[in-house]
Amino acid sequence: MGNPRADASGSPAFFTNFRNDCSIITAADTKWTSNRTYRRTKSVYTGVQIYDKYIFMDEFKADIKGDIVDPEDRGESISSMEPVLLQGTSRFRDELADLALELATKAIGFRRSLPAGVVNSLSDLIRSMNCYYSNLIEGHDTHPVDIERALNEDYSQDPEKRDLQLEARAHITVQQWIDNGGLDGRITSLDGLTETHRRFCELLPDSLLWVENADTSERIKIIPGALRHRDVKVGQHVAVSAGALPRFLRRFEEAYSDLGNVDAIVAAAAAHHRFLWLHPFLDGNGRVARLMSYALLRESLDTGGIWSVARGLARNDSTYKRHLRACDALSRNDLDGRGNLSEESLAEFVRFFLATCLDQIDFMEKLVQPNKLKNRILMWAEGEVRDGALPEKSKIVLEAILYRGELSRGEIPNLLGTTERQARRITSVLIDLGVLATESTRAPLKLIFPASLASFWMPGLFPESPTS
Repeated sequence: MGNPRADASGSPAFFTNFRNDCSIITAADTKWTSNRTYRRTKSVYTGVQIYDKYIFMDEFKADIKGDIVDPEDRGESISSMEPVLLQGTSRFRDELADLALELATKAIGFRRSLPAGVVNSLSDLIRSMNCYYSNLIEGHDTHPVDIERALNEDYSQDPEKRDLQLEARAHITVQQWIDNGGLDGRITSLDGLTETHRRFCELLPDSLLWVENADTSERIKIIPGALRHRDVKVGQHVAVSAGALPRFLRRFEEAYSDLGNVDAIVAAAAAHHRFLWLHPFLDGNGRVARLMSYALLRESLDTGGIWSVARGLARNDSTYKRHLRACDALSRNDLDGRGNLSEESLAEFVRFFLATCLDQIDFMEKLVQPNKLKNRILMWAEGEVRDGALPEKSKIVLEAILYRGELSRGEIPNLLGTTERQARRITSVLIDLGVLATESTRAPLKLIFPASLASFWMPGLFPESPTS
């Protein structure tokens, strides 16, 4: 067809209007050369390329369409993903059902043991903890103290560390969206999965939006929310062809939606592997899988976000990844289920996953036992009073909030036996130290669990200090 050339000299008004419509505002975007070659590309268009494409779209529509290649569907049967659950006659069904019921009982009991105000405050810290351990599994070590700094717009001057802080902030933003109900009713749907990936990746810095082909060294840009358009191999596992993904993801949604209580809990583990087996995105599959499982557990167990399986998975990283690899194996014999993949390996992973959940609830229960948590916080407060960082009687305010979950400002003068002015001074210092917060001057005061104090208040939750 040759190379079309554009001449904008006779239509400045059109270009101005088009530029305004497309929000093209930078100097680089508005540069125009009337004799510039039109270039077709599947990459992101600059303002000039968009203008060119607009001018010549009708004339060369058929040729442009020929540049867009649909990913190949090699016709794999969706049954190659089976079994997706362990139901009916599976010999592992009873054992896993018992584990699921034990997990449900523990999760509900743990949440009900804490005041609502403490649950809400604790969930903020656990969100940072979940982010820390999920990223650690991917080899990115951003300590919760640095994550907390990022949430307060306090970024490192080191570019690499700053980018990891931005990555952590993106993860927390997505989990907050999940906690606010953003995925309710569509966790395993194509729409829900791609939106989770898009919301995470669109907040990442450019340096973290590239992957490299190990064989060719080609650098490939990650498009937030876009399913992969090429084949991938993860270890020894070759994922289904890119064109087959929509078919498999429809089956995925069908399998893991509208389940009963026991199957919904088991699905949080089974879907975790089957999602990674599909590997729908070029990158970010591990984080999306863990966020998906977090959302499934939140929905089926009403966790309140006060514990996270990610900590247990990261602390048993080699076992976690060994189980995932084992689940890629084909069925070994007639005793290994009727599906294409090994039922026994899937059952072992589900057992490991649910046992890890139980272990993390046990850990958190011991950590926040009312008397022990109160003693650790009050011991910290005593030290701060001795050092002059906290006013006298601050402990009384903290103890009252720990017991009740929240405290109105109007109650504090009577509680402390002080004037309103003295009460305001004490609460102001506690707020400035980041241990109390309130949504407005009239809203009740609530306890905050800052990451910087976790080594005192919540020992063992994560490493005590940021790594260098």
